Amino acid sequence: MTSRPCAICKKTAAKDGNKFWPLCSERCQLVDLGKWLGEEYRVPGEPDLEALDAATEAIEADERERE
Repeated sequence: MTSRPCAICKKTAAKDGNKFWPLCSERCQLVDLGKWLGEEYRVPGEPDLEALDAATEAIEADERERE
């Protein structure tokens, strides 16, 4: 049986029959999801300056339309 520590609570998470793998429980799965949605996790890398410029232009255009 494959097992490892749960990334959230550090209890043992068994793979066999665990629909929450690699986490140990539904609670830890929800905590993990909340961290993703709250942007607590980051993927390292250089920022995409083209995407940032496009997003900035879109926001500015939206603000001009509202005036």
